[in-house]
Amino acid sequence: MTRFLTVYSTTDGQCLKICERLRDRLEQAGHAVTLVSIADDPGVDPAPYDRVVIGASIRYGRHSPLILAYIKRYAAVLKAKRGVLFSVNLVARKPGKDQPATNPYLKRFLRKIPWQPEFCAVFAGRLDYPRYGALDRWLIRMIMWVTGGPTDPSAVVEFTDWDQVDAFARRLVAAADAS
Repeated sequence: MTRFLTVYSTTDGQCLKICERLRDRLEQAGHAVTLVSIADDPGVDPAPYDRVVIGASIRYGRHSPLILAYIKRYAAVLKAKRGVLFSVNLVARKPGKDQPATNPYLKRFLRKIPWQPEFCAVFAGRLDYPRYGALDRWLIRMIMWVTGGPTDPSAVVEFTDWDQVDAFARRLVAAADAS
């Protein structure tokens, strides 16, 4: 049994939803998972765990500064662990931007951090206009208009490919079982 620590940032809850799916799949495979919101516990120590999963959501083109600070703080521990990173962003809804090597946000983030994960993933998020405040709704609609996405202010669109999330979970299980 591998002990996983999953640390995540989420703005509207989609990254948490993905983390919960990963946790379920890892636990079904016999592994233990501790799920921690970076907002609730920015100092959670990764040292007692065998593997670390970091899930980082994007808002307005940036990953959470708390995730960045966490990675910088624990870089030495993360380097010694077999850790992975995934990013959740709406640009990943587009073919050609949906892989770690082609997603501009993940590529930029990896250049900023002092740790290189064992492997990465990129998942498209969820668009939920009714849930956003007026300013966020307006800004996100503008971004969607520019990028060819949905702009109907009543739209709720889940872009997450759950088969892709499950494939990532299988990869985590295989990596844990091989170690």
